[in-house]
Amino acid sequence: MSDLKRTPLFPVYAQYGAKTIDFGGWEMPVQFTSISQEHEAVRTKAGLFDVSHMGEVEVKGAGALHYLQRLTTNDVSKLVPGQAHYSAMCYPDGGTVDDLLVYKLAEDHYWLVINASNIDKDLDWMKQHLTDQVTVENISSQIALLAIQGPLAETILQRLATIDLSQIGFFRFQQDVSLDGISTLVSRSGYTGEDGFELYVSADQAVSLWDKLMAAGEEEGLTPCGLGARDTLRFEAKLPLYGQELSREITPIEAGIGFAVKPDKEIPCIGCDVLKQQKEQGAPRKLVGIEMIDRGIPRTDYPVYAGDKRIGVVTTGTQSPTLKKNVGLALLDKAYTALDTAVDVEVRGKRLKAKVVATPFYKRSKS
Repeated sequence: MSDLKRTPLFPVYAQYGAKTIDFGGWEMPVQFTSISQEHEAVRTKAGLFDVSHMGEVEVKGAGALHYLQRLTTNDVSKLVPGQAHYSAMCYPDGGTVDDLLVYKLAEDHYWLVINASNIDKDLDWMKQHLTDQVTVENISSQIALLAIQGPLAETILQRLATIDLSQIGFFRFQQDVSLDGISTLVSRSGYTGEDGFELYVSADQAVSLWDKLMAAGEEEGLTPCGLGARDTLRFEAKLPLYGQELSREITPIEAGIGFAVKPDKEIPCIGCDVLKQQKEQGAPRKLVGIEMIDRGIPRTDYPVYAGDKRIGVVTTGTQSPTLKKNVGLALLDKAYTALDTAVDVEVRGKRLKAKVVATPFYKRSKS
């Protein structure tokens, strides 16, 4: 795997016995102990993830707001400094270029956080649509990103922080927070369905911050977590993954992230006319949950049938570590998406019975 890219945190993997894989051209840990143990740790205590493979793009200049309104589906004019939101970039036909986070650092100054495997493609798309008075710079190599997630995440992080973290609301962030002397952008956000924080730090400080966090969380059982648990956690919470629930062929409306699409904003986005029509009239397909009735696990790309008619495809599926049930997300023709609709999933050439169920599969209690 020598030609794969590595994050600044690669040196710590061996220390914890991580098993690494090729993930979109990056050598990343799929697990440190086991996926089920790491999943359980995040649901009940706290887990620490290296997500430094994600891309960060700085967008600055007097034309930045206008540019981002045209480029992304959510309404950037509603953001205030210190606030972030979830959004998407779309092609003119409504298909998805990428899903992303938009951080407003100051007036005319934003960060976009994009998917690792899409960095080059996204930058090309951004540059194709560049307008006057805007600069776009890929700063991914300068920044490491750690995510501490789970019900005890705030308790652990607070030991290192000089500010009261309870004052940072969901999708809010604070810049230049000292975490035991390390300047960090601290964002209350994540990709697990749990409370937690994403920590943006200078790449050369990443290992030091990781070590400090692991020491601070030792008594709570803070667990290093890999991409395997990240996937099962986000799946249970119905958080989409680009390349599975979202793609060039799948619109944000079909994928169930219509909340991040504001087609009536003052400056409509690329693809907004198609997305507006889908929002108002319904998209031809819809992402739903399915639960297996027969024994079998619905895996990505398995076909789904109603009788002899192929009605869609599984986008992600597994045995849910929390529910202990075989469940999946599937993109189905709209006519077959009502709760309890009977469907068949083709598992290794055999048709197995399943039914449409409510999502998300997991929702944390707010207590």
